Amino acid sequence: MKHGIILAPMEGLVDAPLRDILTRIGGIDRCVSEFIRVTEGPLNVGSIRRIVPESLHGWKTAAGVPVHPQLLGSDPDWLGHNAALLAELGAPAVDLNFGCPAKTVNRHRGGATLLREPDTLHQIVAAVRAAVPADIPVTAKMRLGYSDTSLTLECASALATAGAVEIAVHARTKVEGYKPPAHWEWLARVRESVSVAVIANGDVNDVADYQRIREISGCEQVMIGRGLVACPDLGQGIRAMHRSAPPVLMSWNDLRPWLIDFYRQVRLRTADRHAPGRLKQWLGFLARNYPEAQLLFDHVRRQTCADTLQTLLETDARDAA
Repeated sequence: MKHGIILAPMEGLVDAPLRDILTRIGGIDRCVSEFIRVTEGPLNVGSIRRIVPESLHGWKTAAGVPVHPQLLGSDPDWLGHNAALLAELGAPAVDLNFGCPAKTVNRHRGGATLLREPDTLHQIVAAVRAAVPADIPVTAKMRLGYSDTSLTLECASALATAGAVEIAVHARTKVEGYKPPAHWEWLARVRESVSVAVIANGDVNDVADYQRIREISGCEQVMIGRGLVACPDLGQGIRAMHRSAPPVLMSWNDLRPWLIDFYRQVRLRTADRHAPGRLKQWLGFLARNYPEAQLLFDHVRRQTCADTLQTLLETDARDAA
């Protein structure tokens, strides 16, 4: 899709409630789920439904935005087996995670640590490609490497030649984590080295960043994670830019009802002892663009009671009305 905006998968952050909220706010063309970990065995369908509840609704959010499930693991055979299960459940595509920088994931030979093994990348993608019907795309997400860029192009080639039709590239190494800057110039090198679509990812926080990453990388599609979490209407601003229309920025008052809706959904899925943390996590991101989010965060920082926090949220919204 030309000029497509893809909501990035972010473990422990961009879950089903946040996907629902952000896609209803608008400007997002596709989502990729949090990773579904594959070890040595078949996945439980209930686990898939829990991580990707959109699978019960045609693999789309309530706004009608497609959600592609993502698998993480290192065993080609079991990844292939479970990709076939996703296909049986109607998944519109299967994405493979070779970019997660989390220490626990990498310790268990998953995510970005596999960027030190181009042959393994090839074997995994080939196994998944062989296991799912030809009309279901296999895609992948990678970083520039584990600790350096010495294998970047070899890894991208391994993914493409094995059958990945699209590669999202986070323009940093695993060791760099999320430290700025992202190396957007490497995205162009990857794009020029493979014959499949490359999606640009990394450090897109506003419309100007979106314009620059596309100009530098030459990529048509852009994947955005933290930038959309911190600025929920960034996708709408990008669409307005493409129409040469002035962006209409969402005010804090506009955002308040979405916060309440998000917290309501979180409480339906999460034990009450964990729900306040999820709201505080989002407020922490929103504080980058909304001073009011920082004030609210400071007000609820020590609150651990889910019911009390909901009352505080609703009171805050009523007082502002």
